[in-house]
Amino acid sequence: MPDEHGFTGSNHIMNAWIEAGTQRGSCRGVFAGVVVDDLARADQAWRGVEATFAHQRTDGGFEANDRPNGKSAKPIGAAVETAFFFLQECGRMVLIIRESPHEAHFHDRIVALEPKMRRACAFILAGYDHIIEDSSHAVNRIVIAAKAFGTCGVVLHDEQLIATSKKLIAHAITLRDPEGVFIENGGRDSSYNVVSILFGSVLGLHVSIPEFEAVLPAAMKWQLSRVKPTGEIDVTGNTRTGVGKEASPFTGEAKSVNYGEVVQAFTLYGLIHGDQAALEAADRVFAFMQSGAKAKKR
Repeated sequence: MPDEHGFTGSNHIMNAWIEAGTQRGSCRGVFAGVVVDDLARADQAWRGVEATFAHQRTDGGFEANDRPNGKSAKPIGAAVETAFFFLQECGRMVLIIRESPHEAHFHDRIVALEPKMRRACAFILAGYDHIIEDSSHAVNRIVIAAKAFGTCGVVLHDEQLIATSKKLIAHAITLRDPEGVFIENGGRDSSYNVVSILFGSVLGLHVSIPEFEAVLPAAMKWQLSRVKPTGEIDVTGNTRTGVGKEASPFTGEAKSVNYGEVVQAFTLYGLIHGDQAALEAADRVFAFMQSGAKAKKR
């Protein structure tokens, strides 16, 4: 949930505005409140959405300050990336609200939000070449960008944005190894492969991407093989997470497996495809999270 400044994620951790991407948590807070009919909580989370657009620049992008590691989202490529990281959940948030019984509660706010979303989408659309150049080594980011274009395109009834989403998905499909696992930094990663599965699956709820759905079983087969009987995710051979190869640009801590996204990916895939193995794996991973064993291993 947003703090008193409307900050979430790393902006909250740093107690300062750093960039827009980390504000995606506020969007999740909104639709979490919406789906459990807790409008007071959804309204509280909405403050984070407002805080994000309060930092929107005239070109549609967002203001940025230096991260603790000295880098920032000020350069164009990074500015496009942090914008689509926020927009992919902002678009999803609006679609969930519209499909809920609570659209009237948010109607005026969404109407006011749409021109701001349109400017932000124009900004990332103008940066398409940067997305391809800067993110193709980490295919999950290509999928996340596709989700931003697709969900926002549906919100704004913009066929160009939807077409761009499908174009990115087609590119993402080419970024798999011979066994169908999504490539991250030249190899396999049991956390980021899940991101591609999850975010692509969410996009597929709103935009028709059957060609992506067709490649998911192979990626999921490998992902399921990474689940130990205890529910822990095997990180052996990972190229990015769980093995000390990458650090957070905000906290400096080594990146680890995002267990919450693993659970979501298995659950969503299992429900959509009627895959009992995926649902059972979701239960095991969730139990591992709840047991505290994950925290003890850090």
